[in-house]
Amino acid sequence: MTALLQGNGSLDSGPFYHGTKADLKLGDLLEPGHGSNYGEGNKANYIYLTATLDAAIWGAELAVGDLPGRIYRVEPTGIIEDDPNLTDKKFPGNPTRSYRTRQPLRVVGEVLDWKGHSPEDLQKMRDHLDELKRLGIEAIND
Repeated sequence: MTALLQGNGSLDSGPFYHGTKADLKLGDLLEPGHGSNYGEGNKANYIYLTATLDAAIWGAELAVGDLPGRIYRVEPTGIIEDDPNLTDKKFPGNPTRSYRTRQPLRVVGEVLDWKGHSPEDLQKMRDHLDELKRLGIEAIND
């Protein structure tokens, strides 16, 4: 895939990933407008992707549902923009290369040989997310 223009004018050539617990097939389109895999499950105005495998692993591990986590290679069908949930003063410059888009993502493959985080690290992240929820801090979805 060639470099993809982001909403901020910079380029990222991928590859791009989407971590989830959904069972998807090659060619499937991931689109916004469905219940989010995270938080309260509100209707998602965006679909999220990342150019780092580690961020996709977090997505697969933290998504709601009883199915095992899965990581798919995806291709954006439109412009992507930095994910404002991960690009603030804590993470200047988008080091996780995390993005969002209002256009569909096409599933072009699945990553099968990934290793999840340790149970301790996963619990720390869940505790952190629980604390954010307790404080009323929700993901930016507008």
